Order: sequence, then C-alpha cells, then structure tokens
Amino acid sequence: MRRMTASAPRLGYGIGWRPRIDLTVERLPGVDFVEAVAEGIDPKRLFASLRVLRERGTPVVPHGVSLSLGGAERPDPRRLAHLAACAQALGSPLVSEHIAFTRAGAWHAGHLLPVPRTRDTLTVLTENIRIAQDQLPVPLALENIAPLLAWPDEELTEGQFLAEVAERTGAMLLVDVANLHTAHVNLGTDPHKVLGELPLERLGYVHVAGGVERDGVWHDTHTHPVGPAVLDLLADLAARAELPGVLLERDGDYPTDAGLAGELAAIRGAVARGAGVGR
Repeated sequence: MRRMTASAPRLGYGIGWRPRIDLTVERLPGVDFVEAVAEGIDPKRLFASLRVLRERGTPVVPHGVSLSLGGAERPDPRRLAHLAACAQALGSPLVSEHIAFTRAGAWHAGHLLPVPRTRDTLTVLTENIRIAQDQLPVPLALENIAPLLAWPDEELTEGQFLAEVAERTGAMLLVDVANLHTAHVNLGTDPHKVLGELPLERLGYVHVAGGVERDGVWHDTHTHPVGPAVLDLLADLAARAELPGVLLERDGDYPTDAGLAGELAAIRGAVARGAGVGR
C-alpha cells in the first residue's frame, strides 16, 4: 500500500552545522536553515548554538547516519527514539537518513554501505522505512550515498531504485549531487540520467559537497571546495525542478568565514544558472 506523502517545506539555502564552526554558522549571511548530525546531539542538552538558531527561527534538520535502513535487521528502536527526540527538541520540519546499511548483527562497518538495487532489497528497505516513519514525528527524507562499489546482478538503476522507494513509502528524497558525481567517477553511472529518472515532485532538499579524486577513485571528503562538476549537476537539477532547499556539507579543513560564504554564493549561482535555463 502506498503511504501518504508530505510536501517539502521551503528551506532555502543552508549549511551543515558542526560544533567547530558553530559561531561561523550563526553569523554567516544568507543561511536559511542548517542540518545537524543527529548522533552528535543530546536532545536533553542542546548545544547553545542550536538553541540560538532554533530561537531565531532557523530550521534545524537532524540528519541520521546510523539507522541502517538498508540492512536485513529492523531499525534499532533506541536509535529511532533518539532521532525522534532530536526532531522534537529542535522543532524540526523533517529529518533525513541514508539509503544504506551500516551493520549486521554485532558487526558495524563504521561507513555507509550501498544496498543491492534488487526487488528483494526494496521489500526489506520499504518495511524498514515504514517502521521508521511510524516512529518519527515529522516527515523523513532519504539520501543517496557516495558509493565506492556496486553489487553484481542489480535489477534497477539508481534512479529507478530511488523512484520506487519514494513511490512505495511516500518518503521525500534528499538528493546529494556530490554523491551522484561520486557514482559517476567510481562506477561509471550517468548522473544526468539518474536525475531524469527521479520523481522530483518528491524532492525534500539537496546536498552539495566537495571531494577529491585519487588514483581514479572519487572520495566524498566534505573537506574540499565544491568543484565545477558538482555545481553543473546542481544546475541541471535546478533546471528540472524548483529546489525546496540546498545545503552545503563541510566536515573538516574549514575555510575562513569568507571562504564558506563564497561556497554558498557559488551554490546560489549554480541554482540560478540552472533555473534560468530550465524555466
């Protein structure tokens, strides 16, 4: 049965909130929303900066990295309860997680691993998402990951797989254009074709990040400036649909405040360029 869908809130332009750049995020002009890694938040003792942003009316989106929705096991109730508590404490309009698995039994990968894009996987993934949705107080957006490998004998393309997940669950999609670029370099997929297969009416928001290529492998580092190829993908996406929100991820080797502002300006420019072509 198809679940009821929720429309995406209008988020604007944002940046990933991190404790090391909390004051920078607070004072950067043009930051309409932020995203905070849920596993680094104590909903009972919020960071002062997150309280400031919440009281200012800046939406804060908790971003999960450990639900392992693509695993064979059902989502951990404690992790789900924590994600729900973060959303409630922050007054969040939605939460997000990855289409990936991170553990099997007592084994923990410590990394987001891709799921096989098969119909059997879809059945398991859909049920895990349904369980998560039932426990969350706000809508859920699901993100494509940055793959280093692909499974053999896959039955669906990435775009077809994401479209089917959205159709079966009613969840929103968090489209990471940097991760699409990663898949292009590492696996040879066509990111523009993926965008063409997505149900963009289900778009929740967009991730943009920098990375680096080493020995023919693209590493989604979040520590490098956003490159032209990723900005071109963002422009293509903006030509296809109005974007509810676009967020810059940065997780280390932080530039100056002016440097971050420059990256946000480049992101705005890419969206404007794409929107001007597409609409």
